[in-house]
Amino acid sequence: MKYLPSLLVALSTLGAVSATIPPPGPDGKYTLTAPGIRAKFIPFAAAITNLFVKDKNGVERDIVIGYDTAAEYPLDAGSHNGAVPGRYVNRIGNAQYPIDGVIYHTEKNDGNNTLHTGTNGWGFRHWNVTAVSSNSITFTIIDPGLSSLGMPGTVYGKVTYTLSAYKWSVKMEATSPEKKSPIMLTQHTYWNLDAFANPETDRIWNHTYHLPFSVRHLEPDPNMVPTGNLPYIPKGDINDFWSKPKQLGASMNDPKWVGNCGTGSGCQGYNNLWIVDKSKYDNRVAATLASSFTGIKVDIRTDQQGLQLYSCYWSGGNAPIKSTQGGPASNGFVNSGGCAAIEASDWNDGINNPQWGRKQIYGPGETYTWNTDYTFGTFT
Repeated sequence: MKYLPSLLVALSTLGAVSATIPPPGPDGKYTLTAPGIRAKFIPFAAAITNLFVKDKNGVERDIVIGYDTAAEYPLDAGSHNGAVPGRYVNRIGNAQYPIDGVIYHTEKNDGNNTLHTGTNGWGFRHWNVTAVSSNSITFTIIDPGLSSLGMPGTVYGKVTYTLSAYKWSVKMEATSPEKKSPIMLTQHTYWNLDAFANPETDRIWNHTYHLPFSVRHLEPDPNMVPTGNLPYIPKGDINDFWSKPKQLGASMNDPKWVGNCGTGSGCQGYNNLWIVDKSKYDNRVAATLASSFTGIKVDIRTDQQGLQLYSCYWSGGNAPIKSTQGGPASNGFVNSGGCAAIEASDWNDGINNPQWGRKQIYGPGETYTWNTDYTFGTFT
């Protein structure tokens, strides 16, 4: 009970600030602008819904997956479309983990495992809008202890999105002032740099990907839970994006293509985490995604030491693309392989792999931070 007054103060403060915030646009979205870039965001899941940049021919393209209106996002919350999942992202093996010798059991929403904290994680919730300007917006959330199964202690979260010239910057913070709790966040944007306008394909297999610092990855079990091993990736391997830039579809004829993102499910393509082997203070580009059709590229700089790539195998053609997107190769829906999520985070299931020495449990007096920049440009 000793933490209840501080929680009430926080709630009342958020309410007072929110009362001064201007309303969103008619589509339920807040629009930010800066030179060469325009983006839209919503309070549900603190999600990005649109990101516009110009291609090599000067045509403005909306290069992220989403819906036309804010009201559609809660209907598809499980996809975490542009969202900030939490309080612990990716998988928790066997839906359990220890803190100080006590085993906590979490929701089984991914076979026998937990994905993105379960079905009441931050990607399923409305956040508070606490600050808005022409180029920046801040969302906050108060997550009561055990509101998601097996997640003790109230956690306070904050994400600030800022646009500057040709750049989208994301900063996150979270604290657990009552009890120790797992905290690990990410930004879950799905990309299609062609905006589905490529007349030859509505998939992302033509996109080139490069991970110059990622010679190792987390070895997955059949259900994509880490085994604990951290193997090196041989040059030329299906998961080799370190030796040189490679198209996402370049290894489609490799025998490992089927099952590479889960032999248990027969997943084809990628849903894997690569280790970023450089200091969190090293601001060199950790990943680059590019498309020769639009000539758009995005350079990702992050202080996180993991990058998950998911090539949208389970997109079943049920989610419509936005009215800002589309072309002759598209049937109007996001199909399997039609997008790529690149999720910067720490190493998933680190709370069950103490030999890695990852910091993923936070308690009173500690602050979790996450910082990533996406810089956009064009090439011919």
